[in-house]
Amino acid sequence: MQKSNTGSKAIYSGMKYLFFIALTFLMYSSCNEIASEIPDVWVGLNLDLGLYNELTVPGNSAYFPNQGFGGVIVYCEIEGSYYAFDAACTNEINPSCRVVNDGAVGKCSCCESEYIFIGGTVLKGPAAAPLKQYNTSLSGNILRVYN
Repeated sequence: MQKSNTGSKAIYSGMKYLFFIALTFLMYSSCNEIASEIPDVWVGLNLDLGLYNELTVPGNSAYFPNQGFGGVIVYCEIEGSYYAFDAACTNEINPSCRVVNDGAVGKCSCCESEYIFIGGTVLKGPAAAPLKQYNTSLSGNILRVYN
């Protein structure tokens, strides 16, 4: 007489499912998002892209002083898709220690932390938090950067 192992297969399958759920829960609950300590400063830029042709080219970025805490960096990911960040380094939290933009990446002038402008993520250096991000919206040829 052969023994049926369908019950053990069902238990094994159920355990795999529970393990996957537990692992997913642990991954999300253990990821502590590091918040930026950059102060909230009002930002309201309206950029005519006809005057800032470099921002119409994917992979380019431009720096705008006297906005936000340390200035604002605007990055063109692809045509019509933009990111904007405060240029203050999240490690230094000092408006004079700004991230100097070079295309899709930027480097802090003081601690040399490097960031990528797709999401503001830290690439290397002592900084732990990503760059403070601002909202962007495009209407015709006008790019609005705001918080």
